[in-house]
Amino acid sequence: MNGAKLRERLAKGEAVTMLTPHHTSSGLAVRLVELGADAIFVDCEHGTWSFEDVRVTAQAIRGAGGAAIVRPHSHERPVLIRYLNAGADGLMVPMVDTADQARAIVDAVRYACPADHEKRLTICMIETPLAIDNIDELLTVEGVDVFFIGPGDLSQNMGFSPAPPFGQPRPQAVIERVGFAVKTIRAAGKIAGTLVTADELPSWFEQGVRYFYIHSDPFLRVGLARVKKVLGR
Repeated sequence: MNGAKLRERLAKGEAVTMLTPHHTSSGLAVRLVELGADAIFVDCEHGTWSFEDVRVTAQAIRGAGGAAIVRPHSHERPVLIRYLNAGADGLMVPMVDTADQARAIVDAVRYACPADHEKRLTICMIETPLAIDNIDELLTVEGVDVFFIGPGDLSQNMGFSPAPPFGQPRPQAVIERVGFAVKTIRAAGKIAGTLVTADELPSWFEQGVRYFYIHSDPFLRVGLARVKKVLGR
C-alpha cells in the first residue's frame, strides 16, 4: 500500500500533495498522478464513489505510483473497515472533535488491517471550533499520521460561507484559527495538513504545513479563462 510511502516522506519533512478529481473516474485520477499528484482524494462523503469504485480506482492509482486516500461519510466502524478492505491506502475521516473519536478511528484501522495497518495513512479532520478547542488532547492520540484542518467546514461552523468567491481569501477569523491549529500541531511534533489554493500554498508551507489538499477545478477554470480571453469571449 502506498500509504506507507506517504508516511515516510512526511517523516522526512517532505510535502505531500493530494488532488481531487471531483468525478468518479479512475482514468482522471490516474492522469492527475501522472501529472504530479502524490495522492488522490476519493471523496465518499460528498462524492458518488461506491465501494467497487474505490477498489478499482485505488488499484489504478497505485499502479500509476500514487495513493488513494478515502474520505468516508462517517466514523461508523464497519464503513471504515469496508473502505480499507476495498483497498484504500488511507482514510481521511471528517469531523473528528475529540481524542476518543480519534482513538476509535485508529483502532478501526488496526482492526481492519492487523498485519499491515502501518501501510495505511490515518488522517483526522479538524473542522469545528470544538475540535480546535480540543486540539491539545487530540494531539496525544498515537497512530494519527496527519491532523488536517478543513477550512471549508470550519468556516461554515464559524458562521461564514464554506468557500469565499473565487480568487478571494477566507475570512481573517478563519485564517487565524487555522494558523493557531497548524502552530499547535507543529509544536507537538505532528504533521499538519490543510486545503489550499495554489496562491495559498507558499504561505502555509512556510508555516509548517506538509500535507496539502488541492482542488483540480481552479486549474481548469484559470486555463479555460485564458482560452476565452484569447478568443475574445
